Amino acid sequence: MTYKFSGHETFPCRYAWLPKAVGALQENRQLFSDLDSAMVILGVGKNMVRSIRFWIEATKMAKPDGKGEFVVFPMGERLLGDCGYDPYLEDIQTLWLIHWNLSTRINDPIFAWDFLMNRWHEPEIFPSLVLKAFEKEAALQKRKLSKVTLKQHLDIFIHTYLPTRGLKGTVQEENLDSPLIELDLIRHIGERTINEQDAKREPVYTFNREPKPSISQYLFAYCLNDFWNARFADENTLAFRHVAYGHGSPGQVFKLPELEILEYLTKIEFTTNGALSFQESAHLRQVRRHKNLNWTDLLNSIYQAEVTNA
Repeated sequence: MTYKFSGHETFPCRYAWLPKAVGALQENRQLFSDLDSAMVILGVGKNMVRSIRFWIEATKMAKPDGKGEFVVFPMGERLLGDCGYDPYLEDIQTLWLIHWNLSTRINDPIFAWDFLMNRWHEPEIFPSLVLKAFEKEAALQKRKLSKVTLKQHLDIFIHTYLPTRGLKGTVQEENLDSPLIELDLIRHIGERTINEQDAKREPVYTFNREPKPSISQYLFAYCLNDFWNARFADENTLAFRHVAYGHGSPGQVFKLPELEILEYLTKIEFTTNGALSFQESAHLRQVRRHKNLNWTDLLNSIYQAEVTNA
């Protein structure tokens, strides 16, 4: 497997970037072929244009077609297009979907997301220890990546979910935070001493593993179906452990406690109109698929349910 460690140009994804890029690509699929022109259209500098190109692909909103053009994915159009469900990223369901897309890439996964969401099981996130794991993985892949590059990669991950501190009073593009900070997925919980000799300290972070009521039943169903099709497409049943702890599963990617996952699953039959059901006994906990689900119908249900409940 080939991981992506760079391409973001040290910039976390900003609020305006994805909607602006989707709109621009719908008008001109060759947007990223001419950096100077893209700088004018997107209103950012050259490195930020490259960063936007990285994030538009990383979030599965669009992809290069191999002919010098970018094609907007159906999801990108349905979410962020002119007539999309959430063209200004005002709905937290959209932000969870963006996080889901970032964290569940099978082809060319982004290393920090793939590793920290699925393989980091410590209660705290210590940057110095995470960087050692990054270096080990890069060596296994025979990638010559500097410590600076790996640290930048980790910093981008952290500051996708935690606000950066810009200069007081400034309102500049580079100081605007990532929309995903609203998810409250990562928390800064303190500092620790790395080296007693020089008293060097580092921040300590942790994943928020509490229940997340902002993840609706319909969003959970969409992501469960996406996970199922991507990793267990030929299976008609899915064990609870895969849903809760499998690589790229809703439980792992959303950092959900078991009891909350069970609550989602006990309602899955109603949520999917009988397409999926949950079976629980003393010896067995599994989800059964009775018929295939259409991802567009599931996506529609997320936003239609919000309108109904408004």
